[in-house]
Amino acid sequence: MLQNKVAVITGATRGCGKAIAEKLGTLGAKLTLVGSSEGIYETADELKNRGYDVLAVKADVSNETDVADLFKQTFDHFGKIDILVNNAGVGQFKLAEEHSLADFQKMFEVNVQGVFLCSTAVVPHMKERKEGTIITISSDVGRRTIANGSVYTATKYAVQGFSGSLAQELREFGVRVGTVNPGAIDTYFADSEPGLDFKEDWLKVTDIAEAVAYMASAPKHMVVDEIMLHPLSQEYPNV
Repeated sequence: MLQNKVAVITGATRGCGKAIAEKLGTLGAKLTLVGSSEGIYETADELKNRGYDVLAVKADVSNETDVADLFKQTFDHFGKIDILVNNAGVGQFKLAEEHSLADFQKMFEVNVQGVFLCSTAVVPHMKERKEGTIITISSDVGRRTIANGSVYTATKYAVQGFSGSLAQELREFGVRVGTVNPGAIDTYFADSEPGLDFKEDWLKVTDIAEAVAYMASAPKHMVVDEIMLHPLSQEYPNV
């Protein structure tokens, strides 16, 4: 379904990013796995041993030089990019006045600046080829607000605005842009651990991977602008 497509996945060391890589690889995609720690090489080796075609790049998505280098490495290795999955993200959840300026800056640097840098780095290539798909893992709080999530929520509203405008700019070039907006996921996010009892009914990382795969493998004439998904156990206010 994605045979010989090249996908760049950020935040791919573990959790949702790793699951997305595994799913797209299963569908035939060649993979550039991007992570900010040495662990990205271990993940890449694991997938290579399972038969996936993988390039690992250690990079900070909020750093312009790192981003330029990761795409250069991908072009040098694979020759093209068909799919970008902006998955890297960080979050802290506490009262607004408890956030430091450093907290604020870190979340905006990774969640918003990272999406901006990676997306705009690949846009000229996709426009020239008149095809490509950019998928950003946002959040349901990009469409609503929650207590104790003021800064994180603000970053996701920014991501929704950026992605929506980018989609309009690129549609005439055959390039598709969409967001996946999950609710609660059983993962490592926000310094947590997966598998805790209270997360038993939460979304799994494989659910997010399936949503990304659906968006990435849609027929060329179709764009999936947005996928919202929640665990059935999570109340979602209609606001």
